[in-house]
Amino acid sequence: MNASLSFNKNQQTIATIVNFLQEIGLEVLLEQHKGDSFLPGIRIKSGGLSIDPSQVLYPGDILHEAGHLATVPYAVRCELDGVLPDIDLHRGAELMSLSWSYAACLKLQFAPEVVFHADGYKGEAEHLIRNFEEGIYIGLPMLQYRQMAYDEKNAAILNVEPFPYMQNWVCIKEEGDI
Repeated sequence: MNASLSFNKNQQTIATIVNFLQEIGLEVLLEQHKGDSFLPGIRIKSGGLSIDPSQVLYPGDILHEAGHLATVPYAVRCELDGVLPDIDLHRGAELMSLSWSYAACLKLQFAPEVVFHADGYKGEAEHLIRNFEEGIYIGLPMLQYRQMAYDEKNAAILNVEPFPYMQNWVCIKEEGDI
């Protein structure tokens, strides 16, 4: 694929992702970035995402970062700005973000490789995809605890669709409930 076709495909994917994130209630700003960021073209800003589409290398990284925001309580999310602090809450959110972004890929009818690309996840992208495809859902117990998605057993009890279907795309539990 030539560079211009790749760029256009990335822009279409980014637009689809941004529309989805706005539909579920996450704040997204499209703006130019100056300087470096943890992921090219993607920054956490005031509890939302700031995206510079011209700098994004892998559109799926937007979904992964959105997963970090979506899986924490609203009060916590509103305080996030810049790099996520290295605390237990965000370590757990890393695992939830994996499952959340996988479910988002399926919802948006993207291949899992959109999020789990070869240049990410410390070389473990294929392993993550294989686990998800085999029903090994890392992070699902925490999504379930936060009432966002359910395993087959609990989904049957609640009479809802099991993961990868998401009951709630953003955390509805309050900070004190966690």
